[in-house]
Amino acid sequence: MFTGIITDIGTVRSVEARGDTRVVVDTAFDTTTVDLGASIACSGVCLTVVDKGQHEGGGGWFAVDVSHETLSRTPGDQWQDGARLNLERAMKLGDELGGHIVTGHVDGVADVVDVRPDGDSRRIGFRVPADLAPFLAPKGSVTVDGVSLTVNEVSDQGDQTLFAVNVIPHTQAMTTLGALNQGARVNIEIDVLARYLKRMEAYRGQA
Repeated sequence: MFTGIITDIGTVRSVEARGDTRVVVDTAFDTTTVDLGASIACSGVCLTVVDKGQHEGGGGWFAVDVSHETLSRTPGDQWQDGARLNLERAMKLGDELGGHIVTGHVDGVADVVDVRPDGDSRRIGFRVPADLAPFLAPKGSVTVDGVSLTVNEVSDQGDQTLFAVNVIPHTQAMTTLGALNQGARVNIEIDVLARYLKRMEAYRGQA
């Protein structure tokens, strides 16, 4: 489980196709404190550490295996050499829940359709499939590439839904969202509470 508060931006150092795809990520994390088998959210995708090490000059690296299923449900350019990933280690008992509850199970991919300045912030608009529309609401939570954000507005337009968020300067500097441009694609995870409420509503309707 995660909170959507990013603690490092990692860089993909190598990608190796095998049974699954082995991805090695350079990070500022002290990987001596990361156990093999631990979970790290990589731009919102919960992955398992299968290897790790430290660089002599500081910082470290870890390796994860990315399944075909994950590759098919996330932006392809996310798993290329040099790609930058928002990283968050799994939440521990007693940690502050600074964002919202994030599972690391991506629900879909959104397209960036609009980026504009809004004071010191950036207002970013996204397009998502209509099946995610019931889970998005103004002032609700959403996870974009692993970052916990507040939805500002939602607009349903036929078979698609548009929503917008504001990204403050601190979040721009500490995550990859500061470099997003129109045409980019990002991982989306809806609020887990919204998912359960939708499920409860469906069963209530059958009663």
